Amino acid sequence: MYILFAFVLIVCNNSKVLGQDYLVGPGDVLSITVYDNDDLKTKVRVSSNGTIVMPLLGQVNVNKLSISAITEKLTHLLASGYIVNPQVNVFVDEFRSKKVVILGNVRNPGLIELNGPTTFLELVSKAGGFDKDAGDTATIKRKVDGKDDVIVINLVSLVKGGDMNQNVQINDEDTIYIASAGMCYVTGEVGKPGTYPCGEGATVLKLIALAQGFNGKAAKSSINIVRMIDNQKKVLEKVSLDTPVKHNDVIVVPESFF
Repeated sequence: MYILFAFVLIVCNNSKVLGQDYLVGPGDVLSITVYDNDDLKTKVRVSSNGTIVMPLLGQVNVNKLSISAITEKLTHLLASGYIVNPQVNVFVDEFRSKKVVILGNVRNPGLIELNGPTTFLELVSKAGGFDKDAGDTATIKRKVDGKDDVIVINLVSLVKGGDMNQNVQINDEDTIYIASAGMCYVTGEVGKPGTYPCGEGATVLKLIALAQGFNGKAAKSSINIVRMIDNQKKVLEKVSLDTPVKHNDVIVVPESFF
């Protein structure tokens, strides 16, 4: 499907402002400066419990906070009786290794270690890209405040539509699953009868195109769809080429006798 070819272009054009969304955790090394207060300049590794030690402030919890959130937190703490209008800058000097699992329809599923901010599409690239059976959705399962949270990614909107809001940042210990495409069957008077993916937006015409088009015997105005509805087989007769198809549909192209 087109996802196999198009997503690489998006990966190459989407490296902006990831550092601001990165969630800091144990093992990261932060460089912190406070304008006009050189004695507060420090480089510190986040401890196993997610804290850092900051001059004047002592121990500060920064676990799973973004860089902007840490900057705001330190600014507020320093302004509370220590410095008037502090100007704090925080940078990640060294990124810890993140471990995530990607499963489903990628070429190299499994455990992947990441260093630094990584988006969904960058992770897919590291897993070898989508395989030929990849569908229209992906899910990311992660822990948020001790509870399971699931993010659903619309791959059609992301890859074909260029919706960068779908290209979310991957967090440590995320589990990503790339769903399979729905499959439909094309039989009868087409170039290559067989099974083809029929995801979101698929129509009779698209499926016939995947099956290498009509052959010379096809009755193009008499196409039927065999579909299971409420566990019963139904035949939709003489459907138009722009009719949407559903998972497990059978598109039948009969022979013309004229």
